[in-house]
Amino acid sequence: MSHLKKGDKAPDFTAPIQTGEERSLSDYQGKKLVFYFYPKDNTPTCTKEACNLRDNYKALQKAGYEILGVSADSAKKHTNFINKFELPFDLLVDADNSIAKAYGAWGQKQMFGKQYEGILRTTFLIDETGKIESVIQKVKSTEHANQILGVESE
Repeated sequence: MSHLKKGDKAPDFTAPIQTGEERSLSDYQGKKLVFYFYPKDNTPTCTKEACNLRDNYKALQKAGYEILGVSADSAKKHTNFINKFELPFDLLVDADNSIAKAYGAWGQKQMFGKQYEGILRTTFLIDETGKIESVIQKVKSTEHANQILGVESE
């Protein structure tokens, strides 16, 4: 469960994207950012979520957003995922989950009756000044762009 809320300063980060280049929050200064955490490349729900953002990329850009996805997968896995599904945005490598933890997107999960810790599917909308505009914790993978744009129109 995210401890961050609307109006909070987004935690800074620096980590590689799929190309190996580093990205930091400051790279998005002056832009709005969809900063979304997802558990794993090439899994059914994560793929639906990424493809929904891809399919609505132009509308999100028109609303002023850049998109940056985050998971613990390697740069190579991210590159394969991007190429396979023609994703027009970058994916950040959070190998040690430190970014997910800083954003409160890390915690207890349950699957098939087993409890474990992992990335919690969470999206942060960050404004041009680095403040959190909104936190979407109940992400609907096939409706994600509409959730983001719905926040925009509130």
